[in-house]
Amino acid sequence: MSTPSLARVIAAAILAVCALAPGQAGAQNFERPVRLVVPFAPGGTSDILARLIGPKLSAAIGQPVVVENKPGAAGNLGADTVAKAQPDGHTLLLMDVGSLATAPSLFSDLTFDVQKDLAPISMVMFGPYVLAVHESVPARSPKELIEYAKANPNKLTIANSGVGGATHITAVAMAKQLGIQWKNVPYKGGAAASRAVVSGESGVIINGATATLPFVVNKQLTGLAVTGEQRIASAPDLPTFKEAGLPGGDAGTWQGILTTGGTPPAMVARLNAEIRKILEMPEIAQKIAEQGGVVRAQSPEEFRNWLKDATERWGTIIREAGIKGS
Repeated sequence: MSTPSLARVIAAAILAVCALAPGQAGAQNFERPVRLVVPFAPGGTSDILARLIGPKLSAAIGQPVVVENKPGAAGNLGADTVAKAQPDGHTLLLMDVGSLATAPSLFSDLTFDVQKDLAPISMVMFGPYVLAVHESVPARSPKELIEYAKANPNKLTIANSGVGGATHITAVAMAKQLGIQWKNVPYKGGAAASRAVVSGESGVIINGATATLPFVVNKQLTGLAVTGEQRIASAPDLPTFKEAGLPGGDAGTWQGILTTGGTPPAMVARLNAEIRKILEMPEIAQKIAEQGGVVRAQSPEEFRNWLKDATERWGTIIREAGIKGS
């Protein structure tokens, strides 16, 4: 290579480094408090996880992490806030990402693009659903619940965490497969739905174990079955959906953390690394296990692929059932 050509190559390399380095190096630093948006009311699974992870993340990045509950529109209100934030990794979203997977098929007026306006950081956990009833419902097993529902069409009310949320879609799909009819009642999050069934305002619930299992353990609700491949250690008497002959055994809450789309990859990588370290902490894994969940950390790419696949799969169910968001 001639001297002039070599000089041009070196100059180009220097320019490339100068153009790349400031953005990447700066993007990995946290310069102000971080907002951790939970798009549901306090007390639900997402909120519990946010308050477990938030202090650990704060210690890791040297900035306060402020949990902000922003319920409404099946989680879309809070998700929209993060989607439209400054793309610098300082605004995070922790939620049941099943709701994100269903949103594009449910809402024609969705104000953000799940794939483009949000950047996956890491999945956090999988938690099975619990099927439970208020004591006034005359069913002490899945079989008795199905028989009662078939004999009394539209008499049972089943609480969910919001119109179009994953628990709503699961209840609709289950009713269709079982040939039963029950009234779906939306609430602002899983915690509110659980409290509604505890009070007797609604009769049945299918919801994340993290938020609902404590009510079963404390005998405030009658547990009937759990999703997932195995029974829950803290409620070993509850059969799995598969054991009980119920459809939807693979349903559950998939909790993940995302940030604003367009956030520099270096910042996404930094956040992924910090979240994975937190999830590897024994005390965090133990807390999640106590709630019936399992840690499921993923790379940003694995999480993005999961979200894409789930969006296609849930979309098929929604279209076939003719479900519309409100």
